[in-house]
Amino acid sequence: MIKYCLKCNDCSLEFESWFSSSKEFDRLKKLKYLNCQNCNSIKIEKSLMSPNLKNTKKKLIDQNGQKFKEVKNKLRNYQKFVKENFEFVGDNFAYEARSIHYNKKNEKKGIYGKASPQEVKELNNEGIETALIPWIKDKEN
Repeated sequence: MIKYCLKCNDCSLEFESWFSSSKEFDRLKKLKYLNCQNCNSIKIEKSLMSPNLKNTKKKLIDQNGQKFKEVKNKLRNYQKFVKENFEFVGDNFAYEARSIHYNKKNEKKGIYGKASPQEVKELNNEGIETALIPWIKDKEN
């Protein structure tokens, strides 16, 4: 079955109708069995009609939701690794990074913490390697 949006060329009425196939529409039109419900004209044409896509938005939302969960889980695992293998220095990240870099401390453990974009830029300009990591707050875990 196929549904067409039809238009009367005489009175411009638009209406929908079901057909068993596109060939069936052509056959009925050729036999002059199609007529306008309003003015009874047989000058009926197919007009543009959007396809009926069932649940495509829902599937897309479900797929995006699943991808979001996968990414969030990977970030959680990465965050867990960082917490277990690096020392948290909080807002003192820039200071601690400079201390390690310039004092050549033999730190066995790397550090992580918070730094402003300006501090990160300054550290990079000084040759101190930094990396930005997307961080999920514990409340969201």
